[in-house]
Amino acid sequence: MSLTVIKGIEKVKVLDKRKQVFRYLLLDAIGSCLAWTLFNLYRKQVIESNLFGIDINFIPDHKFFLGLIFFTLYWISMFGLAGLYHSPYRKSRLKEFGTSLSITIIGTIVLFFVLLIDDYVANYQNYYQILLTMFLLVFILTYIPRLVITTQTIYRIHNRIIGYPTIIVGSGKKALQTYHDINSEKVSQGFKILGFIDLPNGARVDPSLILGNINDMPDVIARYDIEDVILAIDNESPQTLTNVLNLLVPLNVYIKAIPSMYDILVGKVKLNRIIGTTLVNVSFDPMPAWQANVKEVLDYLLAVAGLILSIPIALMLMVAIKVNSKGPVIYKQERIGLHGKPFFIYKFRSMYFDAEANGPALSNLNDPRVTPVGRFMRKTRLDEIPNFINVLKGEMSIVGPRPERQYYIDQLVQVAPHYLHLQKVKPGITSWGQVKYGYAENIEQMVERLKYDMLYLDNMSLYIDFKIMIYTILTIFKGKGV
Repeated sequence: MSLTVIKGIEKVKVLDKRKQVFRYLLLDAIGSCLAWTLFNLYRKQVIESNLFGIDINFIPDHKFFLGLIFFTLYWISMFGLAGLYHSPYRKSRLKEFGTSLSITIIGTIVLFFVLLIDDYVANYQNYYQILLTMFLLVFILTYIPRLVITTQTIYRIHNRIIGYPTIIVGSGKKALQTYHDINSEKVSQGFKILGFIDLPNGARVDPSLILGNINDMPDVIARYDIEDVILAIDNESPQTLTNVLNLLVPLNVYIKAIPSMYDILVGKVKLNRIIGTTLVNVSFDPMPAWQANVKEVLDYLLAVAGLILSIPIALMLMVAIKVNSKGPVIYKQERIGLHGKPFFIYKFRSMYFDAEANGPALSNLNDPRVTPVGRFMRKTRLDEIPNFINVLKGEMSIVGPRPERQYYIDQLVQVAPHYLHLQKVKPGITSWGQVKYGYAENIEQMVERLKYDMLYLDNMSLYIDFKIMIYTILTIFKGKGV
């Protein structure tokens, strides 16, 4: 096929993810309410009527309605934790079926032992009937409507009615070929290409379609609400590819690449579709959706518990800080968080007022800027109690790489460009790097600590988080925070 210059690219309407999630939530709520109503009707007219030998009519009372509220919220929470509301426009019907089936089985068994094991029954066979009836009602009445929405969405994507705003990184032969391949697909994968990112060895694409160069990518992605980035790079240097990935990985985008023949021969290409242009997923979620959701719930619960339990200690520290040195009790400082977004971190002030009047400077073991109270707080990590506020605001997690200032990030990426990969997860109150290495006194030590945070990123799990929290608690009691 001869390659021609592209003359025009359509604009794409941003997909309303909240509206789509609301559809799923609404139908799950209706399905759960209907399942609870029919289940109680079955209990009264079949199970209890059989037990007592008389016809018992189902009359809704206050217990029924309280159960209705609990039952509905319970199933929506279970479906949410399982990740069924995650990425509402990017669903696989087969995976959704497996997840729905698994979570409904687990949820039904839990409800049975919590609520229904003490039901009066004529024989033990009734328990199996109750269990099976609840499972079938919940599964059918929630999964079928969900399947309808998913099928409608997939139909609209396949027929190019809706799509994901996409850019192609590359401006040479491979980029142009990729564009034509994607747009000639009979069944669309959903990519709606808005333009190209120019690379040094490109110059095949019409200049009017170039949205920027490598360094412009973050701005281009923000400006056009880009969701997908396709790497279609010709004969660029390894350094160029590294620069591209270091800029893209922290951003909230899906990264895909055109595989080379070498990738195919060595078995690196794993198909997740049997139709359309072959693409390799470069970006990935550090944790399975259900673990990420459980982690987020735990973050909020632990943050609330941490703030409440620390009130007596916090009040004493606030008095001690105020008496020991002048200045505010709470110190806030701008840090860089998830996807490179800045936020203000809150801590108890551990240094004298205007400690950085001469510019940013990392602390060290015998730093004269640290107050006596501050030295105690740093050893026990108690200065970080206000970090729980950042967790409740959704800016931080309990466990995650410690956030840094832009001033030091700019220096770090000169030495270790892969530092930016840490920005694809929320920063944390405590981290593997903090536990294993502690505070860093210079850029070299920050780079050394970075390897522990990278290991955490590659092995993120709830199990690892619990281990880090245990080690952090031990550090606090031993007073070895510095």
